[in-house]
Amino acid sequence: MIRKTVLYLLLASGAVLTTFPFLWMVTTAFKTLPEAMSPSISLLPQQWQWYNFVETFHAAPFARYFYNSFLVAAVVTTCVILSSLMAGYTFARLDFPGKGVLFGVILATMMVPFEITLIPNFVIIKKLGWYNTYAALIVPWCANAFSIFLMRQGFLGVPGDYFDAAKVDGCGHLRFLAWIAAPLVKPTIITVGLFAFLGSYNALVWPLVITSEDEMRVVQVGLTFFWGAEGVRVNLLMCAATIVILPTVALYSIAQRHFLEGSLGAGIKG
Repeated sequence: MIRKTVLYLLLASGAVLTTFPFLWMVTTAFKTLPEAMSPSISLLPQQWQWYNFVETFHAAPFARYFYNSFLVAAVVTTCVILSSLMAGYTFARLDFPGKGVLFGVILATMMVPFEITLIPNFVIIKKLGWYNTYAALIVPWCANAFSIFLMRQGFLGVPGDYFDAAKVDGCGHLRFLAWIAAPLVKPTIITVGLFAFLGSYNALVWPLVITSEDEMRVVQVGLTFFWGAEGVRVNLLMCAATIVILPTVALYSIAQRHFLEGSLGAGIKG
């Protein structure tokens, strides 16, 4: 009984430590600037400033930022799912010379830090004339090694007898992938899509480097608007951050069950 009580206290303490910064962010969004800048940490505002949300959207074109973010994230997610589906199925079910070496090379790219490829990617985008375009925000992220790995692990869990039976009925690889294999790895597909969407939606460095006009900015770059030489407008920054984080929280809440199934499944299939 004592052990269980201690365990619950430790878990509750961890939950409080984890959620407190988010609660502080949300409540600070309703504070005045002097109160938000106060050195004392108070959770609830003295007077709720609901107008902060209106002022936030007036301070910067967040409607345009949200449009760009959702458009880019949606296209990137779709492309990542399609590319990882085909590549994952290929590495899991097809045999061809050099398959193991090629898959190893793809996995090796996961070890290369993003900062190393930032300048080469930027130079390529400039030479293609894609600077300040949606293509620059989308094309470099339409495929990634981690998604291919997850999808391959998912397809390895599909019994080979399914394809043998489908082949007897005249079903080819593409048809088998679309109508049989893909529905069987639905949790993995949702997991890959969730990672792709969150990675694109939360991207900051690449959009900041590859765009310079408000028409092409995304919400994460828009948050930097409240941090200038005159100081940080903490209350409006927290207000904007609260608005920006809502789609990711909602998306994860909806896909949580499939996300856990896909993550656990990728770890136990060899």
